[in-house]
Amino acid sequence: MLTDTKLRSLRPQNKVFRLADANGLCIEVRTTGAKIWRYRYRFGDKANMLTIGEYPLVSLAEARAERDRARTLVKKGVDPSLVAKVERAAKQEEAGNTFGSLAEELMLQRAKTLSPGSVVRERRMLERDLGGIAELPIRSITAPMLLKALRKIEARGAVETAHRTRAAAGLVFRYAIATGRAENNPALSLVGALSPVKTTHFSSLTEPEEVAKLLIAIYGYQGSPIVSAALKLSALLFVRPGELRAARWSDIDLQAAEWRYTTSKTHTAHIVPLARQAIEVLEEVRPYSRRSEYVLPGVRSISKSISENTINAALRNLGFDGTMMTAHGFRAMARTLLDEVLGFRPDFIEHQLAHAVRDPLGRAYNRTTHLKERRKMMQGWADYLDNLRGQKTD
Repeated sequence: MLTDTKLRSLRPQNKVFRLADANGLCIEVRTTGAKIWRYRYRFGDKANMLTIGEYPLVSLAEARAERDRARTLVKKGVDPSLVAKVERAAKQEEAGNTFGSLAEELMLQRAKTLSPGSVVRERRMLERDLGGIAELPIRSITAPMLLKALRKIEARGAVETAHRTRAAAGLVFRYAIATGRAENNPALSLVGALSPVKTTHFSSLTEPEEVAKLLIAIYGYQGSPIVSAALKLSALLFVRPGELRAARWSDIDLQAAEWRYTTSKTHTAHIVPLARQAIEVLEEVRPYSRRSEYVLPGVRSISKSISENTINAALRNLGFDGTMMTAHGFRAMARTLLDEVLGFRPDFIEHQLAHAVRDPLGRAYNRTTHLKERRKMMQGWADYLDNLRGQKTD
């Protein structure tokens, strides 16, 4: 009988040779040096040879266990070579049924009923946020594995996106079960495992289809040119409503395409890159506010800016009440769509929202951090809004 010491000492020769163990098991040493476990048996009065695996990946003990399994099959009248062929085919099929391939199958089906924007958003979540499990066989994915992927989304502060991604993953597993390629839906086991979504006091529209309706209404506004500009700039710049109302011409450089000011919440210097569309709005409103220091002066006095309730009142007049959209809601709208639809880095978005973003050492980044990338993001955002309302961009 063979031993590990004997097996390790075997060296290749100028032709293939075999050494027997017991009960049909032998080791085949090839000229390349590979050592292959083989099981010799007779089935239907015909000599056969079954390949078990390569030593040392398959140990001596494991090879003997596989031999015993094959011997049992022969005694039952089953050809172990045929069983091995079926098992290999099953493994190949499982390897082809990955989470990513099934997600793609599902999205092709959902694309028939969902809007293009929804398809893009769901596909982005499945490909970007769950890319780590895309190549895994669907049957091999467990709840802890899925949770690990979702925790990464939570870690970047996108808790709501993590919940949406769990739901999207659940659809993939349900599809796999329905098509006979999985038995379990680990996404169901994660209900309650993620951090709860913090409720907000500011209503907002975050579905592309609804945002498109909002933009069409805003650009069709027939009221004051000042209020019209305030609505458009709210969507394009997504700054805090109080900061937009307090915007001064002295802080805006149209040539440099920048608005620089000190934020109201963190009291830090901030830069808002101005997209081409934002500059156009500012140039359109300039004749109506040129005698005021404010970009958006009030109706009764140019020495004051528009009132706190002006934008919300305009939204209500357009048919969007406080349960649907508020002036502050433009920030949540931008944060969600920039992340989930346009795919910009979360830290770029947080910087542009003027949130207190810090480096790994706990130091606050200065106002110019990622400015070049934020310029591209703001222009991409403005172009996306134009596309949503059916306008072509240059």
